[in-house]
Amino acid sequence: MARTASTMLPLGTQAPDFQLPDVVSGTTISPGTFTGKALLVMFLCRHCPFVKHVQAELAQIGKDYAGRDIGIVAISANDATNYPDDAPDRLKAMAQEQGFTFPLCYDESQEIAKAYTAACTPDFFLFDADQRLVYRGQLDDSRPSNNKPVTGEDLRAALDAVLAGQTVNPNQNPSIGCNIKWKPGNEPTYYK
Repeated sequence: MARTASTMLPLGTQAPDFQLPDVVSGTTISPGTFTGKALLVMFLCRHCPFVKHVQAELAQIGKDYAGRDIGIVAISANDATNYPDDAPDRLKAMAQEQGFTFPLCYDESQEIAKAYTAACTPDFFLFDADQRLVYRGQLDDSRPSNNKPVTGEDLRAALDAVLAGQTVNPNQNPSIGCNIKWKPGNEPTYYK
């Protein structure tokens, strides 16, 4: 199991634009879909043990924050040719099995993952209502086999602060997960 840390994109960065299809509904999703709301962008995949470890909590976060002033979108950018479990039809099955209430999009070109400097799965980016980055870091301290419970503590604290109009604690720990599976020759410079 490869352990890759998130890149920790600078706080205050504007949310990179994207237009990606939701693998469940086929609807095109973009940051504009959530205008006037805070926005949580999560990079996930189906096969990663780190994502499998937290996917029930991600589904619960989707339910707990539904109807509030926050948009949530998950994106998978893995090379589906070499990792067929991360292909759109398998991602759709994952979203349905887990009961995700948020869109799960597929970034076939991997350009959106690069725009966000996503490095691992899971990787989290929380933007305020002006779509400026206020949190990039871990879900919580739990990892597969470290025997710590999955609580979503770090991400939930950031979500709650944004919703309360408070400053998010700038002391943030990077997410740890499997590296994004880049297509051969498509690895970003920040990743090498």
